Amino acid sequence: MRVGNMNNILKAQLLGQSIWYDNINRELINNGYIKNLLDIGVTGLTSNPTLFEKAISSSKLYDDDLLNLSKSGLSNEQIFESLAIDDIRNVAKLLLPIYKETNKKDGYVSLEVNPNLAFNSKGTIQEAKRIFNKLDSPNIMIKVPGTNEGVIALKELISEGININVTLIFSQESYFRVREGYISGLEKFEKNGGDLSQVHSVASFFISRVDTIIDNQLNMLPSDLHFIRQKLLSSIGISNAKIAYEAFKNTFNSERFKQLLTKGANVQRPLWASTSTKNRDLSDVLYIDSLIGENTVNTVPDNTLKAFIDHGSPSIRLYDGVFQAEENIGLLESNGINLDKSLDQLLIEGIQSFTQSYDELILNIESKIKSLSH
Repeated sequence: MRVGNMNNILKAQLLGQSIWYDNINRELINNGYIKNLLDIGVTGLTSNPTLFEKAISSSKLYDDDLLNLSKSGLSNEQIFESLAIDDIRNVAKLLLPIYKETNKKDGYVSLEVNPNLAFNSKGTIQEAKRIFNKLDSPNIMIKVPGTNEGVIALKELISEGININVTLIFSQESYFRVREGYISGLEKFEKNGGDLSQVHSVASFFISRVDTIIDNQLNMLPSDLHFIRQKLLSSIGISNAKIAYEAFKNTFNSERFKQLLTKGANVQRPLWASTSTKNRDLSDVLYIDSLIGENTVNTVPDNTLKAFIDHGSPSIRLYDGVFQAEENIGLLESNGINLDKSLDQLLIEGIQSFTQSYDELILNIESKIKSLSH
């Protein structure tokens, strides 16, 4: 097939980036929408508590199961897990051919552990293992948060051969710990006789939320710093990602990792998340077009995916302007904006947001069951 005839998803794939779909609900599974996305080149799917909260609260397709499960004596948390596992399992079946065709590189669907466990490594490990075993499919990734406790869990879970998607990564420091945790987990897995080729992981680095929080601070700079503000507005999220990608290349080209590579290990690909454009003055495909490169994933919400298919411009831009990216962040710091502090805040806010969605979902399940029972 000539490149000119390819859609933008396939063009991105040719340039080394897998496009995953950041959404889940039963209607999209049942009506063939997700299958259609896979047919045009999407190679994975991610879910999170916020997406499930929207799906279960707004759809009648879960009602029969809600009623039946409520009569079996399960808790609301167990009812949610049962609904989520059904959806994830059905998506995993759709993705299994891609998993096989890509030799296990793609074809994954991700399910998050209870976000209330974000600062509980032992609880995260137990829940991740239980869910992974319950789903019983090779193309599952369990999502754990990029907290210190999440990284402890990552290392242990990788050492047991469980595929992990580390989510809510914002800072270079967090990302360093995630890479270190992954490699340490692989070393332990190999030492215990595990087959390294079976284990896959992605590191989900969040982008547009960084620009939102930093742009708010840039807009508060005094008027005599107008030039600095204009230079840096909506640039820090991408700059942060470009620096992270350089760190990815350095880590996975290191002698330490090469020893694992010869034994079949896979790199932990950076996954660009939070790639919808929040600022309406910017291109609605900014965070896809700017971040295409070898061995990357971009998980994209529905409207952004449609926009990318329609008018995206796939080209390798991730390698460009790394020096400029470092300069941008240096300029930010020298003008009194503490990036690390902002990124730490985003991690806390991300966990709070997912926890709130999860807790609201559990309450919605309870109220929905009551209304269905009358």
